[in-house]
Amino acid sequence: MTKIYGIKNCDTMKKAFKWLDEHNIEYTFHDYKKDGLDESALKQAIDEHGWETVINKRGTTWRQLPPAVQDDMDAEKAISIAQDNASIVKRPLLIHEGKAYLGFKADTYKDIFGL
Repeated sequence: MTKIYGIKNCDTMKKAFKWLDEHNIEYTFHDYKKDGLDESALKQAIDEHGWETVINKRGTTWRQLPPAVQDDMDAEKAISIAQDNASIVKRPLLIHEGKAYLGFKADTYKDIFGL
């Protein structure tokens, strides 16, 4: 099963949904705003990619964190902060065939789904 995590109104999420729909890929959507953060999916993404990749450091949520929090960040703290504000997680987070993928690029999705 393919599961995609994120926020419904995010422009990057909309591109990913459109691509998946156009390619008839079945998926389940987990909306952080409605369903909360899925800690196991977040931990998997951090284990595979590192917190530095999973946490969106270019977003407003990261920039609003105090410098001391940013400087002292690690995987455990990233999970805790993401639980309080899932907007800090890079979107979309896609789990497909047991692997975690971050962000959306059409060429990458073609590779993921063997198209």
